[in-house]
Amino acid sequence: MPAIGRPLGGATDAGESRSRALASGIVSSLAGRLVGLAAPLLITPLAFRSLGTERYGLWMAVTSLTGMALFADFGLGNGLLTRLARLHGTGERRAASREISSAYGVLGVLALLLLAALLATLRWVPWPELLNAANPAVAADARSVVLLCFGAFLVNMPLALIQRVQYAQQQVAQSNLWQAGGSLVSVALVYVAVTGGADEVLVIAAAVLAVPVVNLANSVCYFGWQNRELRPRPGLVAVPAARGLLRLGARFFLLSVLSSVALNLDGFLIGRVLGLPAAAAYAVVLRVFGLLTLFVTLVNLPLWPANGEALARGDLTWVRRTTPRMVYLSAFVVALPGLTLVLFGNDVLRLWVRSADLAPIPRPLFAALAVWSVLLAVAAPLFMVQNSVGLLRPQFVGWTACLLLAVPLKIVLAARVGLSGVAMASAATYALTVLPAAVVGYRGALAERHHPRHRASSSTSRRAADS
Repeated sequence: MPAIGRPLGGATDAGESRSRALASGIVSSLAGRLVGLAAPLLITPLAFRSLGTERYGLWMAVTSLTGMALFADFGLGNGLLTRLARLHGTGERRAASREISSAYGVLGVLALLLLAALLATLRWVPWPELLNAANPAVAADARSVVLLCFGAFLVNMPLALIQRVQYAQQQVAQSNLWQAGGSLVSVALVYVAVTGGADEVLVIAAAVLAVPVVNLANSVCYFGWQNRELRPRPGLVAVPAARGLLRLGARFFLLSVLSSVALNLDGFLIGRVLGLPAAAAYAVVLRVFGLLTLFVTLVNLPLWPANGEALARGDLTWVRRTTPRMVYLSAFVVALPGLTLVLFGNDVLRLWVRSADLAPIPRPLFAALAVWSVLLAVAAPLFMVQNSVGLLRPQFVGWTACLLLAVPLKIVLAARVGLSGVAMASAATYALTVLPAAVVGYRGALAERHHPRHRASSSTSRRAADS
């Protein structure tokens, strides 16, 4: 192996090629995502007017709980992305197929077990009371909405692995185009359900079931025709490969628990403290800012495998050059629309939702969410470097501190300030805890490449992945 921190021969050419691939992937993904970004803008006013304030708030409260369950794959998806990216670079197709088959096998069994548990406990859990559904008609639908949202989430757990496979194979644009297709299918189904006068629960079903159906279609097309060599097969499921994926994924598991809870708890807390109508209003505003954070994820996720390849080659120069550029790009693109929403947010919401049930939103709420979105954008490229080498301890410390500080602060400020207080608490606690952890972890990931022990650990992990 070369000296740690010193690029391999031809690393300059490899870096230029990597940068071109990253740029073209981002641009093509953005083009495909433009279609997908329009979907929430179309679904929200349709669903809000059809379901009403309280039933829509119920749906959003349940959705916030499914968002906190994103860790249910025990980090296996992230582990698969990391391992497949390396195998793609070394051209080990048979080993890649074994990893894919094992991942589908583990997540398929896990999804079935969790779905059985959901069905067994659905009647036991007092969902109407837990979700604070005061209207008897809305309370009667609570369990059906829970079953739909959690059921669709569990079914989609193994189906969503196709996105990780495509990202690892540097087919980012293709993956995002399929996801945009899922959003369009949701819009079409919700429109048909609403205009056809369907029951409110069927409107929600149309929205939540489209994504797993499209992921299934993507998987069939990809493994059936485009890349049969990587097709998951029962005979390739290997216990050692599954154990290796779970060990790697376990590094992401607790981090996913902390970050998912911290980022998705607001709807549930607001519903409990301020009521479901307030949760509905906050969810509508958050959907707009969600488009900004979606851009951050879209642009920066391809950095994960790209950074892994660059650091494995010893090309620290590329990482040091690319990461600050991505920080500036992410922050700038998020800050401009964020400022626009601070100034004209209520006008945007009136044109978008067109419902008298949505009360005017205070400007401090827009401002706090804009600041929070910029902070997310600044931290994202730094996290991608840490994820590529599995250095998660700084993130763990940061998110733990954030969760412990944010939950009580949000409850207190929600009661004293209102919705704006919740957003202020989100921005303040993130700036004080997670952002410093992102900076410390980024520096640690680069410093680790210079450490002499890294040579031995890299060789050991390579042998383990090949076994």
